[in-house]
Amino acid sequence: MVILLHGFPEDRHSWAGVTPALNAAGYRTLAPDQRGYSPGAQPRRRREYTMEHLTGDVFALADAAGADRFHVVGHDWGANLAWHLAARHAERIRSLTALSVPHPQAVQRAFWRSTQALRLYYMLFFQLPAVPEWLLRRPGLMRRSLVSSGLDTESADRYAARAGAMTGPLNWYRALPYPAHGGKMPKVTVPTLFVWGERDRFVTPTAAAGCGAWVGGPFTYHPLPGVSHWIPEEVPARTAGLVLELLQSCR
Repeated sequence: MVILLHGFPEDRHSWAGVTPALNAAGYRTLAPDQRGYSPGAQPRRRREYTMEHLTGDVFALADAAGADRFHVVGHDWGANLAWHLAARHAERIRSLTALSVPHPQAVQRAFWRSTQALRLYYMLFFQLPAVPEWLLRRPGLMRRSLVSSGLDTESADRYAARAGAMTGPLNWYRALPYPAHGGKMPKVTVPTLFVWGERDRFVTPTAAAGCGAWVGGPFTYHPLPGVSHWIPEEVPARTAGLVLELLQSCR
């Protein structure tokens, strides 16, 4: 079993080019629309998006599918969630693949050693009530922003179509101040792959290179020259190949 977790402002379709290769290799894949994105799971309060709730969603999905242990693959916010799963619940995680976003402690450490804090300025803006929703509803704004950061136009059109229903996705950011969001994370001990695009506008090379310091188990860091933040959509075949290398090494 492989559970794939999308990021902001994506949905399950971000994995459309990745899962066929995993299925062909004999792996069962689950790629849900996560809390706030699925039409049937959009709680309004930001406290409903703490890490406790987000990890609970993943385990509920795994339990419903009959998977006591599973591989987890995450991109962007999905990667951050995957790091939490692997760091705090290693007994249920066979392996971790994180795309674009390194271990949260590596990101925090990079705040003082690079321009990482400046690249995440939008997280502060997203804390405001109502204003981000109003701005993102402006015609074409979200689409232009996504395309300018490296996302293909077809995917950008799909994700921008959600511009009128952004409170759920934004609440992932708004829940960050809550202590229940997880606090300082321990090192990850399960087999781990971290993949980062060298044209990523949001994560600095310092944060990416520092990721390995927070993994105590087998670890591979794979930078992708010429690739942006949107790894699953931009290089799906390469992504699937890297994931399969890790999965097959865990047999």
